[in-house]
Amino acid sequence: MIRILWRLSRGYRLRPWKSPYLRWRMETYWGMHADEITFGQFWGFVWRRRNELVRYLRWAEQMSKPRERNSAVPPHSA
Repeated sequence: MIRILWRLSRGYRLRPWKSPYLRWRMETYWGMHADEITFGQFWGFVWRRRNELVRYLRWAEQMSKPRERNSAVPPHSA
């Protein structure tokens, strides 16, 4: 989970409230205006939504892992 968080905050690790990507996510999914997010709003949001954010980070980590091939299914023959 830390690896995903590290990757998502790239370029803004010491000031994540300035990250265009994180601002966009907050705007898209929670209706906050990205241009108006301040330091206090960012950390207040993170604290209030911490359970949802942890769930999202776990999901993002799962999606970033290479998928295992199911050896029980034979390859498609053309």
